Amino acid sequence: MTHVRSFIVLASELNFSRAARRLNMTQPPLSRQIRLLEEQLDVSLFERSSRRVALTPAGLTFLHEAQKLLAQGEAAMTAARRAARGSAGSVRVAFVGAATYTFLPDFIARARTAAPQIELELVQMETAEQLKAINEGQVDLGFSRPLNGQHRLASLCVAREAMILAIPRTHPLAAHRRLRPDILNGEPFIMFSPQARYLHDMLTLMIAEHRIEPRIVQSMTHSQAILSLVSAGIGLAIVPAGTQNACSNEVIFRPLDLRDDCVAELHMIWSADNRNPLLTDLREIAGAGHANTKTRKLTP
Repeated sequence: MTHVRSFIVLASELNFSRAARRLNMTQPPLSRQIRLLEEQLDVSLFERSSRRVALTPAGLTFLHEAQKLLAQGEAAMTAARRAARGSAGSVRVAFVGAATYTFLPDFIARARTAAPQIELELVQMETAEQLKAINEGQVDLGFSRPLNGQHRLASLCVAREAMILAIPRTHPLAAHRRLRPDILNGEPFIMFSPQARYLHDMLTLMIAEHRIEPRIVQSMTHSQAILSLVSAGIGLAIVPAGTQNACSNEVIFRPLDLRDDCVAELHMIWSADNRNPLLTDLREIAGAGHANTKTRKLTP
């Protein structure tokens, strides 16, 4: 599990020195951990050079699974500690990866302050997985993108964030402070894949409405994977503003001048049939700021 955690931190930083500082170690032990993990998997997870570190295709694939593995491992340890000391009970909370950039850390901090007796079991799941798990009683509360189609779950918007342009630091457009969408015409562009249906459909509509024609060179499901490719100079991308909290210095973020707001929402979802008595408290904590929910914009 230590090697997996080190891999996730390095994948986030794409810099051995910064990753080593976050892990409270020196660079040589971190390099050894990553090398041992690659030997165990028999694949190269990172492309290394004197100028940059980038995830390989195998590394991008492993990152998603590693994040789920780490979350499951931490949930197992939490359950063991709870059994040893006793508690008021637990609430199993699922979340999409996008929640980890801004909303989830804040929610956890508020829950620990307002209801420290409640144990949170956290597990990363895509929206479709959450829908199934909540309906089957395997999960009490979810944080997901807005639900599509017919469903029986209750839903409340808990966060909104603007979509912004991610640019490789060395790209000429990085020198501009604000950009029109037509600058994307002919530019290499990294798109959200159809598996990320909500963001894919949002950007597809925005591109059609502004009659722009970026040259799509890659399609990825997760923002972190997209930003890894942006940092490698492969293309531009439009991503939720919160992603700038976990990105390398090789990516510059700029707002786009759009006719209409292009905003990504995060929703809290749950089943009205759930009988966990602790669920009400956590719903109130998560939705406390709903009445004044504002759109998160680009940090200057």
